[in-house]
Amino acid sequence: MKFLLWLSRSAPAVWGRESESIWAYPTILFLHTLGLGVLVGFTTAIDFRVLGFSSRLPLAPMGRFFRFVWIGFWINALSGTMLLIMTPAKLSNPTFIVKMACIGLGVLTMLWMHREVFRPRQTLGATVVTEASTLGRVLAASSLLWWAGAIVAGRLTAYLGNVR
Repeated sequence: MKFLLWLSRSAPAVWGRESESIWAYPTILFLHTLGLGVLVGFTTAIDFRVLGFSSRLPLAPMGRFFRFVWIGFWINALSGTMLLIMTPAKLSNPTFIVKMACIGLGVLTMLWMHREVFRPRQTLGATVVTEASTLGRVLAASSLLWWAGAIVAGRLTAYLGNVR
């Protein structure tokens, strides 16, 4: 906890928390929201396609969306770290812990699904990804639940379980 207290008193944390500049807290919060939109937006598109929606769209090219998923993830990780060092007391909030657990499970599910659904398969010398396996569909449904849980818990963190 001493480390978090030290971080919360560091120049970037104080600037982000106390500055009246538009480049401080509003921008950090905007980046966190932008990262969330990119991460969950592209993940949701992949998940729905793996679940069979828009089946006329080929599945294989959807694998290219993962680079945008990772861009969104890293925007969120960096902006979220900044938000956390501005108010480290969130670490004792149970809804924040639920949010972080959902994010961790969402990332693990995303990695597993990428490997399960989008790994190249050799068919008569050609690499083909046509439809997802049952495991791929279960992972896609799980992914939707984890990311929805992360969003709900993230919003509830502002209202529930705060240490005063």
